[in-house]
Amino acid sequence: MPVTVVRLNLVDPDATPRSLSERYRAALEMAAFADERGISTLQTEEHHGSPDNWLPAPLPFAGTLLGATRRITVTLSALIAPLYDPLRLAEDLAVLDLASGGRLITVAGIGYRPEEYAAQDKDWKRRGVLQDEALETLLAAWTGEPFDYRGRTVRITPRPYTRPHPPLLVGGSSQAAARRAARLGLPFFPSAHLPELEAYYHARRAEYGTEGWCLMPPAATPLLHLSEDPDRAWARYGTHLLYEARRYASWQQGTVRSAVRSRAEDVTALRREGVYRIVTPEECVAYAAEGGEMASLVLHPLCGGMPVEEGWRSLRLFAERVLPRLKD
Repeated sequence: MPVTVVRLNLVDPDATPRSLSERYRAALEMAAFADERGISTLQTEEHHGSPDNWLPAPLPFAGTLLGATRRITVTLSALIAPLYDPLRLAEDLAVLDLASGGRLITVAGIGYRPEEYAAQDKDWKRRGVLQDEALETLLAAWTGEPFDYRGRTVRITPRPYTRPHPPLLVGGSSQAAARRAARLGLPFFPSAHLPELEAYYHARRAEYGTEGWCLMPPAATPLLHLSEDPDRAWARYGTHLLYEARRYASWQQGTVRSAVRSRAEDVTALRREGVYRIVTPEECVAYAAEGGEMASLVLHPLCGGMPVEEGWRSLRLFAERVLPRLKD
């Protein structure tokens, strides 16, 4: 069966505190619904200082998602690890791992926005050093044994539930990220379909003598919204998809590589491009069949400030008219 994902980043450029609170509560209800219906994963992410209320605090939000569910995994993709105090991050992730029975997956990224580092009083030029320290500290802390940290001996408790440590992947689109994952013996999650980077990762693993694997995104990873009438949905709600596409495009300059990268300037171009897709249930099933067991269906029910009721329509269509056919 294909991997099925519900993405939640809580973006709403027109939100008030009250409406944003309602959106958060709706996201928790959607999470519980996805869990009950057998969807594989909830995915959330991290950005700071965005004027559209993009989720800045994935750890507490992941905790609420895990508390609202019983089976589904929650993936942080990605957590910007250099922005955190490494010891506190080790504690927080250990507690979430214990409370959820190992259902939290963390993709540790380095980020690509210097302004996020400036806002957190972190040195953008030292981001690689900070990422190394964060990952090395997590792995040492989760053993439960004393270890050296910045010239002193520390010990972090409690030990996590998952052994040898909570699920942790290194994300990125650079050779430096691939080398880092290989050196530490951690799985590597490229931020786009980059087969040459996967080969580089495995070559470096062989040099370091470490274990590991690569979770390569498919060549196409569209964000899906379901509707019985896609033409009508594009006309009414396409601006929400375009909003997120344009926001991402404004951040992803230069060498940044991403599985979700749009160059569309208007709704018509966005629809033609295919990065964001509004599909019927039948079209969704056909898309899954094309991808087979390796297919990944990513629903984005609250994309770009999408009205909550429309997000529910999409999610229910998927659960009632797509999931049963995928299971069959």
